[in-house]
Amino acid sequence: MSDETERTPLLTPKGKGKAEDDSSMSETAPLLSGSSGTPRYDGERDDPDKASFCCEICRSPQPPPSISGASLAGSHSSHTSLKEKKSSTPWASIISIVVLATLAVCIMLVAFFVPAAVEEYAKQAAVVEPTNLSLESITTNGVRARVQANFKLDGSRVQDPTSRRIGKFTTWIVRALGTEQTKVGVYLPEYNDVLLGTAVVPPLSISIVDGQTTKVDFVAELSPGDAEAYRKVANEWLDGKLDQLKVLGKADIPLKSGILPLGTHAVSEILTFEAKQIPSLPTYNISRLNFRDVPDSDGRSAVGADVAITAFNEYPISLDVPELGFEVLIPNCNSFDPYILVADATTEPLTIRPHAEVTANVSGIIRELPKDLTRVCPNSKSSPLDKFLDQYMHGEAATVYVRGRKVPDSNTPGWVGDILSEIMVPVPFPGQGFDNLIKSFSLTDVNFQLPDPMADPDEDDGNPKVSGTVQVLAGLPKEMNFDINVTNMRATADVMYQHRKLGELNLEKWQAANSTKIEDAKKKEPLLKITSRVENAPLNITDGDVLTDVMQKLLFGGKEVMLDVKAGVDIKVNTALGNLVLKDIPAEGKIPVKPLPGKAIGSVRPQVGDVKIIDTSETSLTLEALVNVTNPTPYSAFVPYVNIHIVKDGTILGSATAENLNVVRGNNTNMVVTAKWDPTTHGDAGRRIASDLISEYLSGRNVTFDVKAHRGTLPSVPIIGEALSKLNITIAAPKLDLPGDGDEEDGKKKGHFIRDATFHVLSSTATFTLVSPLTYNTIYVDWVNATAYYNHTEKVGHILYDLPFAAPPGTSETPRLPVDWSMGSVGYDAVRKAIGGALKLDASANVSVRIGNWRETVWYEGQGIGASIRL
Repeated sequence: MSDETERTPLLTPKGKGKAEDDSSMSETAPLLSGSSGTPRYDGERDDPDKASFCCEICRSPQPPPSISGASLAGSHSSHTSLKEKKSSTPWASIISIVVLATLAVCIMLVAFFVPAAVEEYAKQAAVVEPTNLSLESITTNGVRARVQANFKLDGSRVQDPTSRRIGKFTTWIVRALGTEQTKVGVYLPEYNDVLLGTAVVPPLSISIVDGQTTKVDFVAELSPGDAEAYRKVANEWLDGKLDQLKVLGKADIPLKSGILPLGTHAVSEILTFEAKQIPSLPTYNISRLNFRDVPDSDGRSAVGADVAITAFNEYPISLDVPELGFEVLIPNCNSFDPYILVADATTEPLTIRPHAEVTANVSGIIRELPKDLTRVCPNSKSSPLDKFLDQYMHGEAATVYVRGRKVPDSNTPGWVGDILSEIMVPVPFPGQGFDNLIKSFSLTDVNFQLPDPMADPDEDDGNPKVSGTVQVLAGLPKEMNFDINVTNMRATADVMYQHRKLGELNLEKWQAANSTKIEDAKKKEPLLKITSRVENAPLNITDGDVLTDVMQKLLFGGKEVMLDVKAGVDIKVNTALGNLVLKDIPAEGKIPVKPLPGKAIGSVRPQVGDVKIIDTSETSLTLEALVNVTNPTPYSAFVPYVNIHIVKDGTILGSATAENLNVVRGNNTNMVVTAKWDPTTHGDAGRRIASDLISEYLSGRNVTFDVKAHRGTLPSVPIIGEALSKLNITIAAPKLDLPGDGDEEDGKKKGHFIRDATFHVLSSTATFTLVSPLTYNTIYVDWVNATAYYNHTEKVGHILYDLPFAAPPGTSETPRLPVDWSMGSVGYDAVRKAIGGALKLDASANVSVRIGNWRETVWYEGQGIGASIRL
């Protein structure tokens, strides 16, 4: 035979090759090429002057499974059906092709006595067209393969005219050749001549008359060789390192012509299969996928998977595949142990027929989660399971590895498991994007805690904190039919308002959670309702302008403000396999923020009591008081520290500070507030405005002032104070709890610092009953310049007194103040007529008061003061 190698495509749609044997003769066209009237596998038509064998199967854009069986398909279990083919088809196909090629050529060559011419004629004229390859049965030692093909000699393919004439004449004389039973060995010369397999071919008889076609139909006994050979070839091909594969066929062939024996001849033939182009995987469809709880053999719970994969077999190949077993592994981060076994899978017996759909049913079981699977990798925060789930949940193709295994108590021959167990195939595992997994994300029963002023702004305590109930509705894939319970959750969320980022809500600490399966009433889909109570989650405000817009809407808009949330959620899940952590699940939702009720600011109703002066200067007062307020909002808050400015007509008159306040809904009592009154900070204008404000307040008028935030309102988060400073909030001056004040309904008017007066006509003096709002400090009156009126306009008398007197805490009476009567006036006459009785008088006064080192002159206008008239 020729020393020249014959090349045919291995797992490629196109390619040409050469043949080589032990003689000097050459073959100029590919073995198994088409006839002159048929297209070749490279898309061109055969040159009638060239001779080669033809393989119809090779013409397909996709190689037949018998050749491409080394390629195992990917998807959840599509690899299974293709692996089933690999278990028997690759070496069977190669052996069959080698047998056909070897017998066809060698019968021709050895039979003739015109070696050179007839050898060239035989090689170029022989055409073998395989029409079907099927596995009749799988035996304990191998398989019984039925090979069907058409054989003929086509002299027009021979280029040399002399060889063509001699060959036609010789074959016309011989007419037919036959063989006895033959054993063909197939070896891999590039792998130390390791045995790939053997084939026992029954006796054959073929016509060698030019143009006559012989239908070859025989059943060969195929036996696999060394399993290590399959592993090496498969791994090189899977790694993309297999450019070509040389296969050597050897046989001792006994020949005869009719009844004339021609002896036994040793024949060898080398075929080179090209692998420059790897074929695409066949199209498949996962027609059924179901995960469910199943009991393991030892009584423990496990998770089972049932998968049905459908593909179309477009090749003329049929075979019956027995039950096969596989192991499913995922990559490990340990180079010494690169794979982690996670599941066992078993296929049902499978029937494959030519040009028909094939459905592979696979059952798998996951018994436990190995420790290596959940152990965090070195120099990483993720475990192998985390990495796999991250790819899967983000719609990326994760890679699993599939390796064959022996199935206990199975009728499948052991050699099948031996071969499959030597081969590990990477399979792309299509991801399931979880972008729409979480249907809703909401936060209710919200409480706020303002930041600690002593905390570093970069610390969690330096940010406002939010507490509330997180409710998540998660969609469950219909394929997921096993028990699942969410035990913990955490999230990092961007809080948006009108597509602008307000801040970040950081729930980085695990929060306890629970879950309940419910059904979507509209879509009839299973949902998982997850509830978690979040405590003190830091809210980092990143845009003060957005916060200003939100607060304006809440305070003055009168409508609910919807904040958008875009979150990445981590959840801990308890399953039959143990605890799993699913990370960075995308979620979108809304946080409804209820507005303040109508006239909410006016309903705050601050009331001040137990006032204590704790420091004074010539121009300032520092006081401490207990304040009662009504919180009209639906929210509660804890306030470690807050400071606001008291502003009137744009001038800062002082500030108020509160610490460690727990503000609840509704009434809040005895809240300790410290205030500093220092209007001179902004010059004489501030002092005048402050004096008028105090005077109006003492006179019982409805006094209002503005409270404004500033950068120091929340020292650790100046951006919040700056944002709130753009809001103008006007409130009524708080009412003071004065001694002797009754309820609103008792008819006594609150807020009068002069409760009553007594005029002594004969001594021309008057005394006044004063009430002080201070509980611990004495107010001193340094001088008084006052006028009393009757009926609002008629003067009664005038008081001018410049001797200091004290107004201690509680109720007190002034010394007798001299009265200069307005003799002859209507007012004086009214006083005389009321001797022994009482009058309602009005008063107008300028008073200089002093508390500690602080002094101020104020005016007072009072109406309806009850005055007793005495002689």
